[in-house]
Amino acid sequence: MAKKLEEEYGTKVLMNVPEVDQVNLSAFSEEKAKETRRFHESIPAYNRTPLVQLRGLGGKLGVKGIFVKNEAERFGMKAFKGLGGTYAMFRILCRELGLDPGKVDFSEFQKADVREKTAKYTFVTATDGNHGKGVSWASGFFGAHAYVYMPKGTVKAREEAVRQAGPAEVTVTDWNYDDTVKYAKKMSEEHGWFLIQDTSWDGYEEIPGWIMDGYLTMASEAAEQTEAAGEIPTHVFLQAGVGSMAGAVAGYLVNHYGEKAPKIMIVEPDVADCIFRSGEAGELCSVDGAPETIMAGLNCGTPCKSIWPVLKSVPAAYITCKDYAAAHAMRAYAKPAGDDPVIVSGESGASTMGAVLMLLERPELEAARKALGLGADSVILLINTEGDTDPVSYRNIVECGAYPLP
Repeated sequence: MAKKLEEEYGTKVLMNVPEVDQVNLSAFSEEKAKETRRFHESIPAYNRTPLVQLRGLGGKLGVKGIFVKNEAERFGMKAFKGLGGTYAMFRILCRELGLDPGKVDFSEFQKADVREKTAKYTFVTATDGNHGKGVSWASGFFGAHAYVYMPKGTVKAREEAVRQAGPAEVTVTDWNYDDTVKYAKKMSEEHGWFLIQDTSWDGYEEIPGWIMDGYLTMASEAAEQTEAAGEIPTHVFLQAGVGSMAGAVAGYLVNHYGEKAPKIMIVEPDVADCIFRSGEAGELCSVDGAPETIMAGLNCGTPCKSIWPVLKSVPAAYITCKDYAAAHAMRAYAKPAGDDPVIVSGESGASTMGAVLMLLERPELEAARKALGLGADSVILLINTEGDTDPVSYRNIVECGAYPLP
């Protein structure tokens, strides 16, 4: 239950009282994570993405540790989304071809007779960029067809990245993200295509569930790597568009750590804050119109319905940030403190670091910082969900100082 709102320096923090015992987290179990990792590890392009410790920045900000799971290096696509798209497509094809997903893996789909069958299937999705790139890439190595629809205002670089990732036919629509999703759904129904969408609604839950299963690979890797570094995170900041990744990772971490589970914070752009609004209202809420934010991957107006119970019951807080917070974080990653390594992070990927920097650097946010228990003993875990997926924007922000702090 949300209980307190702080708003300072362009940052809103809505405190929440977690009620983990009120939600079923069995879908985010260790067993489920092992199933998805078994599949992903069978893909030749698989490598466990690095977990980077930012000792210099942690010392500067006065916390015990900052760890960043760098998904900019996932499958060569500069983003984590390939995890969900590939696993969902795998599960759909297994179902359609009568294969046991617990026994077969990627190698099964390299057989000539199987590829002859998969060539008859077509997939469709709507995307701000990274999810569509994953679906396009997956359709290529499964030997299937795909259509990807992107919302109005999509920059050319993101559109071309989807085309280059795989064989999907890409179309930029005249609508915002939510209406583009509706169009993809309509096309799937008219043509008999399989819709692979990372959000859910009544009657469409199974495939989004498989997409969320795919994200458990990333979550289990992060927990494994953090523990190998001798730490357990106390605070985890997760960016959210529709919330499917944030909810899946949060559910897994609560299951994995039990009584030692970290505080979970959900971060959104201030203009596309559908989960923040839902947390404040205690029920699902949407953002109307066509919001504009540099955090394109998070520019979503309606939360994923099936993950909402987790997003309502697990987080310690909901946070919104302005574009300048994400830009500030991109520069902090690119020009690190001390001997910290450089991390290339796009606007959505840097959003959580933006929230951390606002909380720890700005005296105006002291009350929120104390309420969240951020201090000298804090071990913070972030996920850099994307690299420079829009290279022109990245250069403008990192090299030319676009979107400066006020």
